Amino acid sequence: MACYLTTGKQMLFYWSFGTVLLLLAITAPVALIFGFGGAVAARSHILPLRWFGKGYTAMVRGVPDIAFFLFFVIALDQGLEWIRHKVKCPDWDQPIRQGSDFIVCAQAKLPLGNSPQIWHEIYNFSLAIFTFGIVFGAFAANVIYGAMRAVPRPQLETAEAYGMSHRQTFWRILVPQMWVYALPGLSNLWMILIKATPLLFLLGVEDIVYWARELGGTANPRFTDYPHGDWRLWYFLALLVFYLGMTRISEIYLGKLTARLTRGQATMGGEAMRRAGA
Repeated sequence: MACYLTTGKQMLFYWSFGTVLLLLAITAPVALIFGFGGAVAARSHILPLRWFGKGYTAMVRGVPDIAFFLFFVIALDQGLEWIRHKVKCPDWDQPIRQGSDFIVCAQAKLPLGNSPQIWHEIYNFSLAIFTFGIVFGAFAANVIYGAMRAVPRPQLETAEAYGMSHRQTFWRILVPQMWVYALPGLSNLWMILIKATPLLFLLGVEDIVYWARELGGTANPRFTDYPHGDWRLWYFLALLVFYLGMTRISEIYLGKLTARLTRGQATMGGEAMRRAGA
């Protein structure tokens, strides 16, 4: 059993936990940037920009995640290869779209066919991060937009009365206070993001669910020479413990963050802290 648990394939299973954590660590700030940009665009006084912000939020939130992941990744990948094809192979005289096939010259492939496997994995992982950021950024944009509207208007008017410009009021008054109202929604979004990581498999990334299914199934010479029955129950039980642990750690950290942000704020949480201190 010790030999079985230390085989090369098992090590890839252990490393896949790091892949999930890395995805979360990178995707969360990326989605937050997309969300903040979408919320600011939705509040813009410039009509086309406001349409873009609201359209981005409504369109991505209105499409099932799995459908968006399957469509967007393929479209993005083919779009990048089409641009490279036009630049690197201007003399190409064959149609790119041939029935259901998308054919570009070898120099335009992303990554190149002779590239090491690590570059293929990095490329797929980068697409996954960008796609997760787009999808969860739309939900974050809706949360942040609502949080900005929840900041009491008199506070903004007071800042303007003191001579602050619109930009100063936005960055010094609105943005610092809106996080208090946005945090509950962003906390739920973080939990959903954790649960959505198994969608990595759809994007060509061998995640923990992929390895648990393959290694836990009936012995396959491609994965292990150790004969065993159906062990998927135990593998998925390990995933259950992992996700529950991630959820619990997130709850503790988010609770502390909420307590810190609501201190002294005119919110229910801030008022409860004031009474408790009194």
